[in-house]
Amino acid sequence: MNRDEIKVGDISENLFSLLVNNWMLVTAGNPTQFNPMTASWGGFGHLWNKQVIFLFIRPTRFTYKLMEKNDCCSVTFFDNTYRNILEFCGTKSGFDVDKVKETGLRPFVRDNFVFYEQAYLMMGCKKIYWDDLKCEKFLEDSIENFYPEKDYHRMYVCEIKLILKSTK
Repeated sequence: MNRDEIKVGDISENLFSLLVNNWMLVTAGNPTQFNPMTASWGGFGHLWNKQVIFLFIRPTRFTYKLMEKNDCCSVTFFDNTYRNILEFCGTKSGFDVDKVKETGLRPFVRDNFVFYEQAYLMMGCKKIYWDDLKCEKFLEDSIENFYPEKDYHRMYVCEIKLILKSTK
């Protein structure tokens, strides 16, 4: 399978639909130690003259520990035939299992970003800002229902540095 480097404007898919319906794997770490985590929360935008992605990770996640240690991460999107992999990576912890080994994901590295052979859309990202969500800033009381353990997400703003799209 070939992978072409593309620009954000060349993504033909609806990014909102990809995030909500297809989900994504956020892979934090470096080529020698990394962990994929399924996410369906986040966003895309233009900030500080950069194309960015907003990622939200709870401090209780193994991926959080790797995000804190490293400047870069990747996000990868898969077609629905890989839904079981995304479900596994969203329900198992990298503290307990090697998700790559257990799922059969085939990682490859390009420009120091970890991607997966099975993905069809891949983004290599560099952290440029972070902030912690604070319950006293919620403007709707119902948001607190997402945090019964009070483990509020950390938001990372990451510049999208590289986009690859698989072609057959």
